[in-house]
Amino acid sequence: MRIAMVSVVANPLTEGTGQEAHVRELSAALCGLGHEVTVYTRRAATRSADRFRTDEKYEVVQVPVGPAKPISDDELVAHLGEFAKFLAEEWRLSSPDVAHSHHWESGLAALVSAHRVQVPVVHSHHGLGPSDNEERADAERLLARRASWTVATSMQEVTQLMQLGVHRTQTTVVPPGVNLELFEPEGPVAARGSLRRVVSVGRLEPGSGLATAVAALSVVDGIELVIAGEKTQANPVAQQLRRLARQLGVLDRIVFAGAVPHAKMPALLRSADVVVCTPRSDPFGLAALEAMGCGVPVIAAAVGALADVITHNVSGLHIPTNDARALARSLRSLLTNDTKRQELGVAAHDRVSARYSRDRLAKEALAVYQRVEPEHGSE
Repeated sequence: MRIAMVSVVANPLTEGTGQEAHVRELSAALCGLGHEVTVYTRRAATRSADRFRTDEKYEVVQVPVGPAKPISDDELVAHLGEFAKFLAEEWRLSSPDVAHSHHWESGLAALVSAHRVQVPVVHSHHGLGPSDNEERADAERLLARRASWTVATSMQEVTQLMQLGVHRTQTTVVPPGVNLELFEPEGPVAARGSLRRVVSVGRLEPGSGLATAVAALSVVDGIELVIAGEKTQANPVAQQLRRLARQLGVLDRIVFAGAVPHAKMPALLRSADVVVCTPRSDPFGLAALEAMGCGVPVIAAAVGALADVITHNVSGLHIPTNDARALARSLRSLLTNDTKRQELGVAAHDRVSARYSRDRLAKEALAVYQRVEPEHGSE
């Protein structure tokens, strides 16, 4: 099957634990199953090839629309027409069997392009926008009506989509998958000092929940917090976290690791006693899944995909959102109980192996593509 992945903003060639990683792992696994995958994303850097074949055999096409630099969503909307035109011209020459679009900007571009060449569109919303963003809300309602099928990443998202008007019978849950050959308990371990180590991985942005982890650190002695996932230079959230840590007297126990390469992330995760994921929302849960693949227990807010990924007190611990006291209590309970921590780590690895391997989830996505493919073939 020939599959077009449309991910306008999130480029799978970049590091990240969100949509970039989801598209990357899904595309790689589909190629591993013998299918042909091309990812279409917007070129956001001057020194990048327009077309790139990855080691895992999927092709990335970096569409040259708009300035070759990161831009805001408002700026991006003005270039979606150009992006859709590029896709339509590309697909007229060689039509995919199905297009899978990720997030609302990609969905709009894919719908316009696919209509011109009669390609079915499977869409993943990856979370719905705030009600006061009328442009995005209109786009999401359109996608709910017009996409051939909707793929959600969690049951919480299914509920949100039903409220939007997406029929449950037209929705399939396909959570993100993990490369279990990379994220496994055995392997290199990053160097660490004498303190117990807590790791948090994710974007440094409002809603990351990292202030909760910093506040918890101030009432739990003998631990360090390693924050990884994004460059900290000139990042306003990183600056806020440093100010908070300085006020609480824990700046000397925080390590800003920056953007850790994907290949080195398992070693960092294996060095952790506990991994903490406390965002306000998380449609993917990939940071938790990768830690669980490494056999490391996770404490997470019960939001988005994290509510599905972790079974409380079996494969990890759930805490309320933005509750530093609850996080501190959970940290103490695990860091003072080696047996409990090891039990959770083993159960976490078993859960990821049984449900979240990228190969299994690629097969589930493929079943969705095959469901809508007859629409294409009958035209």
